[in-house]
Amino acid sequence: MPRPAPKPKLDAQWLRSRIKLKHLHSEKLLTASHPGAVAQLHAVGIPPGNLRDHATRLLTAGATAGVLLLTPGQPLPASASLPPSSQTLFVSPLDLHQSLAESLKSALPSEVIPLTPSQESQISAILHSHFGLHAGADLEGNRLNRSYGLIGAEQHLPRYPGDTASAHEDFIQAGITPGRGAWGYFAPSLAELTPQLIRTEKYYVAVQTLYLPDWTTRLSYLRDWYKYRKVVMVNPENGKTIIAAIADSGPSAWTGKHFGGSPEVMAYLERQDGSQKGPVILFFVDDPDNQVPLGPLEYNLEKGLPLS
Repeated sequence: MPRPAPKPKLDAQWLRSRIKLKHLHSEKLLTASHPGAVAQLHAVGIPPGNLRDHATRLLTAGATAGVLLLTPGQPLPASASLPPSSQTLFVSPLDLHQSLAESLKSALPSEVIPLTPSQESQISAILHSHFGLHAGADLEGNRLNRSYGLIGAEQHLPRYPGDTASAHEDFIQAGITPGRGAWGYFAPSLAELTPQLIRTEKYYVAVQTLYLPDWTTRLSYLRDWYKYRKVVMVNPENGKTIIAAIADSGPSAWTGKHFGGSPEVMAYLERQDGSQKGPVILFFVDDPDNQVPLGPLEYNLEKGLPLS
């Protein structure tokens, strides 16, 4: 008599990943929907992301105390021990970035030259496997003249009339451009500068829109399409990856550079060497629901891998 087929095993790793992603989305929704409650949680030292852990500690301590109270002769401890954090089950930022850098070696050419469609597709698949990110060199039929090129350091952009470098949070020494970015000020005044616009300038990149073959003929459409368009930028040498927004045009072709990065972008990518120039990958992010936040990408969006 044939043996019955074995039951499929529960994929615990997959389950943990899905729970983590749900946790990330729930935290974002809570912050957006109830900013007052989130502020109160921060005030008492409980970040929204740690709310579940805090509740678990309270419940565990209460349950342990209850059991001990019902057990004759057992002293009540000052605190109940908890299982180690589930974060130890996940990869670290360094491991993820090193894995990405290693994977990109087989996809990139030995020199910083334009990528072939095959190379771009391979890199897109690598980014998805590591970060759960949907990104590519082409989006909605639009593409830049380069998806792999050299990036150079840029200054801060004025966010509103009268903005100064000293008003920015970090990298004040980088200075501020004398004129506005390609899309003007981010806000009409300081009072109208929102946290999202602050973050957009903080993590901005410049791309060579002026060299697009159809820039003049489709100026009205392309100008709006590229404004604050979300991109992913990767330093292939160390795997560091950041989500940025297009907020300026340039650099000029005579510089030999193809992209520009804000002081914050360059610092995170570790492109602050003496030359202030190095190779990067730049792909458009397909994020119609605006679920991918600007800034360093240090977790897998689909698997929910936290990076401590």
